[in-house]
Amino acid sequence: MSTAPALDLARTALLVMDYQPAILALLPESESEALLGRMEMAIAVVRAKGGTVAYVRVGFTEADWAAIPPTNRSFAPVAQHRLMHHADPDTAIHERLAPQDGDIIVRKTRFGGLSTTDLDQRLREHGITTLVIAGISTSGVVLSTVLDAADRDYQLYVLADGVADPDPQAHDVLLHQVFPSRAHSLETAELHTLLRAD
Repeated sequence: MSTAPALDLARTALLVMDYQPAILALLPESESEALLGRMEMAIAVVRAKGGTVAYVRVGFTEADWAAIPPTNRSFAPVAQHRLMHHADPDTAIHERLAPQDGDIIVRKTRFGGLSTTDLDQRLREHGITTLVIAGISTSGVVLSTVLDAADRDYQLYVLADGVADPDPQAHDVLLHQVFPSRAHSLETAELHTLLRAD
């Protein structure tokens, strides 16, 4: 169990990032199934307590592809091969984690959940100052969002069993050596006791 302080429910949002079939397919099926099960539980706990759930997904329009310069090592191939079209069912949020009315949903076109979206503004409008971060992959959306959100002075928690990466070594280094200087770590099973409503 972690030693993370309790979460103020009114000011906390659970970020569910890149839980899309196309991204989950990068992981072994057994791992993606386990992740989906834990995220179902995490979302249910936050919903049951009346908390905020925010979804981030990656998807591109023709204009988005056209705006990617050939110098972008990560995303130029995405544009060149017209991958991850925003209307493709594989870029939708996984059906087991389907958003509900009142949830925050944004679509991004780079790694981070904040840099190409209005997520920061929408979280601030909800009075959110604390983020519980879950996503795939640890070295992509999670890393970028943790670094960006830390610079924006959010209090951060990484849901350690709600993040995964195709590279287990990168995952471990980030989770145990990089993130602790910016975020608390907690497990899905701890959410129920750490979330308190004032």
